[in-house]
Amino acid sequence: MLRYETAGESHGECLVATLTGLPAGIPIDLSRINQELWRRQQGFGRGGRMRIETDEAHFVAGVRHSKTIGSPIAILLENKDWKNWTDVLPVEDFEGSEEKKKPLNRPRPGHADLAGVLKYNLEDARYILERASARETTARVAVGAVCKEFLRSFGIEVLSHVVAVGEERLQRNASWEELVALRQKEKVLLNCVDEETEKRFKHQVDIAYRTGDTVGGIFEVVARGVPVGLGSHIAYDKRLDGRLAQAIVSMQAVKGVEIGFAADGASSFGSKVQDTIGYNAEERAFTRGANRAGGIEGGMTNGQDLLVRGLLKPISTLRRPLESVDLVTREPASAAYERSDVCVVPAAGVIGEAMVSFVLAQAMLEKFGGDSLGETLRNFESYQTQVRNY
Repeated sequence: MLRYETAGESHGECLVATLTGLPAGIPIDLSRINQELWRRQQGFGRGGRMRIETDEAHFVAGVRHSKTIGSPIAILLENKDWKNWTDVLPVEDFEGSEEKKKPLNRPRPGHADLAGVLKYNLEDARYILERASARETTARVAVGAVCKEFLRSFGIEVLSHVVAVGEERLQRNASWEELVALRQKEKVLLNCVDEETEKRFKHQVDIAYRTGDTVGGIFEVVARGVPVGLGSHIAYDKRLDGRLAQAIVSMQAVKGVEIGFAADGASSFGSKVQDTIGYNAEERAFTRGANRAGGIEGGMTNGQDLLVRGLLKPISTLRRPLESVDLVTREPASAAYERSDVCVVPAAGVIGEAMVSFVLAQAMLEKFGGDSLGETLRNFESYQTQVRNY
């Protein structure tokens, strides 16, 4: 069973990611891993923290001579901001440490602050903030980048783009070629395939900057080359759409998921929604009239592009704070402000790629098994032959 865990606080010494269950022999290109981490840091609307950090993955276990060896993979990611917090968040207490603390006593609406202090019976929300922070997603992106290396061996690619920011939305579908071109750009603005739409997106972020507000949006993750039959219809926890939905909603600030064109389908008749089936006798392959299902039917992949969207709320830390209550005095107070972003939708798309890549890698190993990449590939090719010869 492929599984991962992350550890670390936003302003702690480092983040840690472990990934267990990958077969031996997967080529690992460290430059590609670090490129994914770089992509997560980009986009118009990011805050001051991104000018401090230069995220790079440091593999300390599970990879030797640029290949996985079948054992658990461990990755460290340094927090360069730690030097400013060593006395605030020490591992061991010391005399005078109380004076160094930076308590957060005015919980932010929409954040984990209030629920966290009540749940863990803490005096302030500092420790809740530190772990609930989206800084944790740096470790997820590192994990997802490793999973992408595995998927690449099977011809599976995962990309993303932004389809909405605030009130503005991309009014057409993006082609795969546009996503590839977007991925190759050296500078990331708002990661939209249409330049005019991206300008309108930027205007939404500019409004948030001017007013001390934040703005959310929608990102779309597209996976190409996914074989038919990943996931299953036989049990609720084996349905791949359910697993993808959980993975995307587990991301900080994501409040909803759409697979395929679910929202449009909900307001249409069935004859307008289902993807018609045909057969190409010359190529001996089934064809589909469209991809409104987003590549999943009955909890299983159907061989078409996988389409998953995440609906991201505006982040909770505002420079113009909302109403709150002081945890000590119980008196009305403005919510606390921590250095933060204004818009993170492009970064969320990169994190979404990581989550989709992990779920697909997990499903591939469940389907094809193997302790080595060679064994998994043999099983995969045998299955592909079965599908082609059906």
